[in-house]
Amino acid sequence: MFSNFLIGLREGLEASLVVGILVAYLVRTGNRKRLAPVWLGVAVAVGVSLAVGAGLTFTSRSLSFKAQEAFGGTMSIIAVIFVTGMVFWMRSQSRALKHELQGKLDAALTGGTLALFLVALLAVGREGLETALFLWTSVQAAGSSTNPVLGATIGLVLAVVIGWLIYRQSVRLNLATFFKLTGAGLVVVAAGVLAYGVHDLQEASILPGLNSLAFDVSRTIPPSSWYGTLLKGIFNFSPNSTWLQVVAYLGYLVPVMLLFFRPMPAPSADARTIPTGASVS
Repeated sequence: MFSNFLIGLREGLEASLVVGILVAYLVRTGNRKRLAPVWLGVAVAVGVSLAVGAGLTFTSRSLSFKAQEAFGGTMSIIAVIFVTGMVFWMRSQSRALKHELQGKLDAALTGGTLALFLVALLAVGREGLETALFLWTSVQAAGSSTNPVLGATIGLVLAVVIGWLIYRQSVRLNLATFFKLTGAGLVVVAAGVLAYGVHDLQEASILPGLNSLAFDVSRTIPPSSWYGTLLKGIFNFSPNSTWLQVVAYLGYLVPVMLLFFRPMPAPSADARTIPTGASVS
């Protein structure tokens, strides 16, 4: 539940900030009457993201066991690639995000209603598709429990509320610190999803080593215990992991975390930044 809450909160706040920047800029430049295509683009992006999640679920359920494992493992690896790219993109480009979106809006304002719709659709749709894919793989890893969906929903709702409060200048939030902490958390979650995906591919007989266990602590940490469930929910920890899962987990987690916390180069004097608190206008 916690890992999905983190995904929903992180991705939801990114999308909320994007919407806030788009809306605030149109209002500030006297184009309030042209908000309709922006909101339509946001709504379509949300609908497409939900449809992708539903499509993944329907597709996986209609396959045989081995095909399900192959499909789930492949989607897990794709999700890890997307989320890793997103985390590093946000780390490097967040300073210029507001300026970039406003530049696209300036061009869209001269292009008419369709251009405004496409700017909102693409800006929010990217976040939505990443969220749908990563949440689907995370929910698959958790099994049939409804807790992952509940955690993601709570995170998304909280993100929308925080985004609205930032837009209304009712709350200050250090976004640099927020995205650094949640980004590190997502790297940990992604490592667990990768290990889960590797296990799926082993069960599908695509990767070897299914019976070559690195450890088996299922008696010490029963999967049904509260602490086993907690470790599973936060770290995707499996009490009986194969050597290939362990290698994939550590081979991803260690270098990616080192790169993530590598010092960023100092911004140039004219760098544009995402506001760190009161306003997105």
